[in-house]
Amino acid sequence: MAPQIDAVILAGGMARRMGGNDKGLVDLNGQAMICHTLDKLSSQVDNIMINANRNQAQYEQWGYRVFSDEDSGYLGPLAGMVTALKQTQAEYLLVVPCDCPMLPDDLAQRLLKALTEQNADIAVASDGEREQPVVLLLKPQLVASMKAFLDAGERKIDFWYRQHQVAIESFADQPNAFVNVNTPEQKQQLAQQIAK
Repeated sequence: MAPQIDAVILAGGMARRMGGNDKGLVDLNGQAMICHTLDKLSSQVDNIMINANRNQAQYEQWGYRVFSDEDSGYLGPLAGMVTALKQTQAEYLLVVPCDCPMLPDDLAQRLLKALTEQNADIAVASDGEREQPVVLLLKPQLVASMKAFLDAGERKIDFWYRQHQVAIESFADQPNAFVNVNTPEQKQQLAQQIAK
């Protein structure tokens, strides 16, 4: 029987480079950006949660559980991950950002395979050149380690996961899968790509 995998979409940031607009709700080709991410994930996992620190009512319209960081103050992606890890009952949690609308259709499957085959605690996606620290599959038992790291004032996800057994899965066959949208200019470029 396949293990249960839940996913959390991180939409809890300040989006300063997007002029403060909530990135998950920014329109991309007629849909909120998070819709593209939801479309990519819905067939890959058992349940989806959304981590949002504002506009929760708007995120709730898609029918998924929405929660904010348990630690206030916009502490970054790790704060959303810690909260999500406490909310899931699944064997694994898939973490993705809300601003990656072109995620691979086989993301969960390949990360799980890498994690299992390498007997790892965490599998991190790579585009073939760089690791994508906010695209990862991990075991919920790691929550205490992550919380301690966050409480110590640390914020860099890759510094945290290097303390554990990590598998890196390359998606070099899909080089645009992790294109993320941080600025209005990047949004324009991506909209043109998707429209082609």
